[in-house]
Amino acid sequence: MRIIIVITLILISATAYITVEYFKNLNTSGMHAGNITRTIPDNAALVFEFANEKSFYDIFTDNTLIGSFIGEQKISDLDTVRKVLFNNSMLDQFFNGSNIFVSVHPLHTDDVELLLTAAASKDFDITQFDKLAKQQKKGFVITPLKIGEKKGYTIFFTSLKKRFYIINKEENIFSASFSKELLYQSAAYKDDKDKQAFLLLPDQQNSNSLANLYINYEQLNPLFSQLFRNTNTDLFKSFRLLPALAALNLNYKTDALMFSGYTNIIKNKPASYLNLFTAQQPVINDLKEIFPSTTAYAINMAVSDPGKFTADLSEFQTKAGLKAEKDELFTKIKAETGINLNIEFNGLLSHEFAVITTRYQEKIALIMVKDGSKLRPFMTNISRMITDDIGQFNYNKLPFFLLGDAFNGFRRPYFRIIDNYLILANSSNELESYNDTYFNRKFLNKTDQYIRLNNLLAERSNVAFFINFKNAQPILKAELKNTFYDAYKNNALSWKNYYAGSYQFTASDNNFYTNFCMLQNAADSTNIKK
Repeated sequence: MRIIIVITLILISATAYITVEYFKNLNTSGMHAGNITRTIPDNAALVFEFANEKSFYDIFTDNTLIGSFIGEQKISDLDTVRKVLFNNSMLDQFFNGSNIFVSVHPLHTDDVELLLTAAASKDFDITQFDKLAKQQKKGFVITPLKIGEKKGYTIFFTSLKKRFYIINKEENIFSASFSKELLYQSAAYKDDKDKQAFLLLPDQQNSNSLANLYINYEQLNPLFSQLFRNTNTDLFKSFRLLPALAALNLNYKTDALMFSGYTNIIKNKPASYLNLFTAQQPVINDLKEIFPSTTAYAINMAVSDPGKFTADLSEFQTKAGLKAEKDELFTKIKAETGINLNIEFNGLLSHEFAVITTRYQEKIALIMVKDGSKLRPFMTNISRMITDDIGQFNYNKLPFFLLGDAFNGFRRPYFRIIDNYLILANSSNELESYNDTYFNRKFLNKTDQYIRLNNLLAERSNVAFFINFKNAQPILKAELKNTFYDAYKNNALSWKNYYAGSYQFTASDNNFYTNFCMLQNAADSTNIKK
């Protein structure tokens, strides 16, 4: 009996020791992630987290995926900071293994800058920088910096001819940036304990992750305002209006950046259009099979229950103060045509609808219906027919009231019905162009590159955004501010190195499971199957 008791005590002691050692050795990826992210100013739209370990850098050696995502100049600057400063023997032991949080912030100077935030080991003393400043060295010059009560340093990198600023935020948490404005902003930032700026991953999931991406969708609008001339660009617009936070894991592939995780709706904020799709079930995406080969970007929406979607849309529009305008429109249609269009259309609506922008800036809406032949008489009765097949709606904003915000760009569109698809466009020429695409099978899914991308995507989703970077280049040239377009077009590392990107929302427990994929260009991106 005594032996059993002794063995039991030994096992308990061993278990306790292992547990203590496990938690003592946990780096910032798990236990302290929340402590670090709460020090990051909440105007960050994106935060990329990765482990400052040789194994992480080795994975992406001779691989341009991360560099193309961040940009040539910024990745070069960050690499210099890592190699010259933090790989120095006086600092390496204190930051090696720590997780680095790289956040993206819009600035008042009409620019976008990166903030680095990390926790040093508990035995780190900030005076290490003072000791480093006194050493004979090459590559940088360190001088003291103080912002309020926060101690920091200015580090001038001779190879870059740039200053890098670092401050001790609190305890052993440090923030750094090449932007002095951003560092001052970080130093002054006080987190609101009642407000969650970033969604965190569970500790175990985080500790097993190669890297993570955190997204605050509401902060995408200020970021886009810095990047684009037109602050109201429709690129990714519905996503930018979503009150939500996302936490995504990086899934390693050699030719694609792939993230997956969850987007959680912020419940105490006014709902957006995309909130409506959280109440649906995942749907197989078929409509993308007839996207034209000229597609620059598109948003595809899928609903398992069209009746519930249209009812929820009506309630959403009522809450938005649109009920009077909507009722007046459909009452007028009923009086002039005898058609109760809202009821007839909703009864024929099928499971998918999409809005496509082509490289020629054509806008095309594709709407799946249960029976195109039954829909046709209703459409012709509310339209002025141009030909036997093409007509223009006599009433404004019908697509918007029938299908929601994504269709706001179609005021009095032209329509055509092909098989069980209602096609909308803002000119008859655009309809003729799509008619040629459809009957001559000039679809995006005929390209090898698209097939590669499609094989990486989830089969089912409820909202999916797609962008083809080559097709989108004329639009980006017209809409991006010159500085950002020049970097996109001329830098060796930029998003032009990707064939396409996809962002998918799949409804799950009134939130969204999320897949984000950026596929790198293949050597030949023009091969089209006959």
